[in-house]
Formats: sequence, C-alpha cells, structure tokens
Amino acid sequence: MAQEMTILFPGGDRVDARYDGMTVTTNQDGSSPAPFELFLASIGTCAGFYVYRFCRQRNLPTDGLTVRQTAHVDPSTGLIGRIELNVGLPSGFPDRYRDAIVRAAQSCAVKKHLERPPDLAVRIS
Repeated sequence: MAQEMTILFPGGDRVDARYDGMTVTTNQDGSSPAPFELFLASIGTCAGFYVYRFCRQRNLPTDGLTVRQTAHVDPSTGLIGRIELNVGLPSGFPDRYRDAIVRAAQSCAVKKHLERPPDLAVRIS
C-alpha cells in the first residue's frame, strides 16, 4: 500500500503538502512552521497521542498531562543528536502505570520509523 502527498509551491518561501483533502502549510518566513519544525513536532505529538490514548483507555486522569520535547544538537555535525521526551503526569497519577506510560510513548510510529528509516528515492517525472 502506498500513501501519496502532493507538494505544492504557492509562492514566497511557502511549501504545502496536500494529503487526503487536507493541506499542511510550511513557510521559512516564520508565518507557519518550517518543514523541520513539523518533523520535530511529529515526534512529540505522536508520542503524546499514544500516552493520551493509554490514559483514556484506562480512565486515568489526563488533566495536566503534558509531553515536553527537547532536541539536542550535536555540535560536531550541527544535526539533532538526541531527542528527549519528558511526560508530565497529572498529580495523583498512579505510580503503577509509570513504566507503561513510557512504553506507550515509545510505541509511537514516528519513533519506530526513525529507528528503521525508509529508503528515500528522488526521481524526475
């Protein structure tokens, strides 16, 4: 099964991705997220989805639930060398679910794809 997006160039530094009737807008001028910012956001929001769903499925509190993501740049390469996700649990959250919350965050599909990256082929049509 293949998933297809169409990348469009509406002007200026804006580059949009159209997929399944939705448009994701990016812009290098600060008026919307840059493509790399969306990439980083996809990691945290994916992990957050799994954490939030874990809590909802067990009727655990989600008021005050957060995920804080920190990306550390490797000074020798200028690339992100480490990404940390810190799950902030609501007060009174049951201790027995702490390890399971970590496993839920680690089951994120974006994380799994970073661990086993796909081949990226560029062609001219």
